Amino acid sequence: MNAPATDTQQRILDAARELIYARSYADVGVAEICESAGVQKGSFYHFFPSKRDLTLAVLDAHYVSFKEHLLDRAFATDVAPLARLERFAKFVYEFQKQVAQAAGRVLGCPVGNLANEMASHDEPIRERIDQIFQKTQVHVAQLLKEASKAGELPGVNIDATAQAMFAYFEGVMMMAKTRNDPEVLRKLLPAIAQIRIPTRR
Repeated sequence: MNAPATDTQQRILDAARELIYARSYADVGVAEICESAGVQKGSFYHFFPSKRDLTLAVLDAHYVSFKEHLLDRAFATDVAPLARLERFAKFVYEFQKQVAQAAGRVLGCPVGNLANEMASHDEPIRERIDQIFQKTQVHVAQLLKEASKAGELPGVNIDATAQAMFAYFEGVMMMAKTRNDPEVLRKLLPAIAQIRIPTRR
């Protein structure tokens, strides 16, 4: 279990999350992160031996926030399994719309953004992103298993469908960011609940 972050460590992590999400990994340097966090470089390197180590911590923090504020709320079992996917689409749209209003543009998926930028350049970062994607797909697959047991998904390959749904989610997020229009999410993301990969016969 990870030890609780100190105030200084948390300030560095929060500053990095905000700056990298708003811009990019390459465009944000250690000096700027330290300035935003109000710390010296010595403090930075005390907690994070490198920018890569900080980025791995940023990715973990993004997943924790995504799970707490979106996945757990959307996938709560008070509604039928497939209705949870529709609720997930609604929550993602609402969140991205709020972010766009605050930032002046659509920022997209923070983990997906780093995947596009770093997956072919840094193996530890790629591996962490893949772990996060797989953990998210596990949540989707569990939902689909419930739907299958309820007879809502006959003849569906659960794991492949979960992967396809997540790939569709990331694609729609990228399109919304590219067009700088959160309404893309409102129009397209609810279709995630209609994706089906049949089992091979």
